[in-house]
Amino acid sequence: MFSQKNDTFAREIVHGEDKKRYGVNLHSVLDHKGENESEEEQYQYIKPRSEGEGYALRAVIKYLHVQRSWSTRKKGKNPGSCDGKGVYVYDLPSKFNRDLLVDCVEMVPWTNMCKYFKNEGFGEAIENLGQGWFRTHQYALEPILHSRVLKHPCRVYNENQAKIFYVPFYGGFDVLRWHFKNVSDNVKDMFGIEILKWLESKESWKRNNGKDHVFVLGKISWDFRRSKLPWGSRFLELQGMQNPTKLLIERNPWEVNDIAIPHPTYFHPKTDYEIVSWQVKMMKKPRKNLISFAGGARPGNPNSIRSTLIEQCTSFSDQCRFLNCTNGSCDKPENVIKLFQDSEFCLQPSGDSPTRKSVFDSLISGCIPVIFNPYTAYYQYAWHLPKNHHKYSVYINQEDVKEKRVNLVKKLMAKTLKEKEYMRSHIVHQLLPGLVYGDSNAKFQRFRDAFDITFDSLLEKINRLVL
Repeated sequence: MFSQKNDTFAREIVHGEDKKRYGVNLHSVLDHKGENESEEEQYQYIKPRSEGEGYALRAVIKYLHVQRSWSTRKKGKNPGSCDGKGVYVYDLPSKFNRDLLVDCVEMVPWTNMCKYFKNEGFGEAIENLGQGWFRTHQYALEPILHSRVLKHPCRVYNENQAKIFYVPFYGGFDVLRWHFKNVSDNVKDMFGIEILKWLESKESWKRNNGKDHVFVLGKISWDFRRSKLPWGSRFLELQGMQNPTKLLIERNPWEVNDIAIPHPTYFHPKTDYEIVSWQVKMMKKPRKNLISFAGGARPGNPNSIRSTLIEQCTSFSDQCRFLNCTNGSCDKPENVIKLFQDSEFCLQPSGDSPTRKSVFDSLISGCIPVIFNPYTAYYQYAWHLPKNHHKYSVYINQEDVKEKRVNLVKKLMAKTLKEKEYMRSHIVHQLLPGLVYGDSNAKFQRFRDAFDITFDSLLEKINRLVL
């Protein structure tokens, strides 16, 4: 995660104070460490092992402060007026979005992706889970949000009335289609360069140098920041892509315009009633398992703690249930959701990257996530998760697990009933509605879903930065 490049970049961030860039005064963030925040609290997850790591970590915390200052998560239901909130959707040639889904049969070698592109990107319906449940792929964010933006109540068709310019480029699927094919870097980068060149010719872009433009990219930031390895594209490394906002399932913590938003879950409600019904069900659900882990080992990754977690879990089979995803057990969403519904705590170690879709699947199931790496959630989702992680999760340092300094089963057994009930109530009542992407025709009155929170916060960000 950390590199010499990030060290140099972080020093510039830490020592800079550019209110025009952030739209917020940051002078006190590092010198005063926020409101009553001690150095111990600032470094509560990671203890820097060098001066460079200290700079990098302080930069991460600084950018989280900036992003939280734009958040509208606590501000209640959306106001009705669209004055000054116009959303303009570029009418791109279909080769940049819908056509990228056509090659769904051969997009990845081990599965036919076509089934995941039905129902506006939600995938096939899961009837035995009830209304609003679908087999949604973890990379489906682009078509899901595209459908929502097209029906946004504040959509405008005149560029001069727009506050936000949405660019419906399915960059994640552009990257994914080349992942398993032997093609040149020029081929991988072609669409990104082409669309940026087109945007830079537009007056709407030139007006604010792209600061009021937003891209939704349904993969992790590093897939668009190709470096030494041939994997991915260089789309987010292009100079023209530094000003726009990028909405991703996992952000680069050292890029303030990378905004992490929730991975799509399997639940896409259409009405307040569907949300309330699910909340009631999750609060009443008996939890047969204290702990569960749905995943697989990573024997080829020396930094992975998964094997240790599996060993500890299976050693306490009366307290912990392990669902082995390497044998296909997790391919059925029903298996995962049922496991999480039956569990008090869900283990969420890093996988191929720090973040996991499973974190959000566990949260909407009322299962308290156990986080081992702050980059899995705490340093990511500033708009959708509260700063105080104790409200919704348990943190156990992955180094303590790796060195076997902690027995996680015994640690979680020590949690009181009151603690568990408080966290579950906060998750289900306060967080759950804002973690799901509702149906594109949803008409919520009581709640704001993940899409509402994202676009309201995006509007707040752009209002701060663009006069």
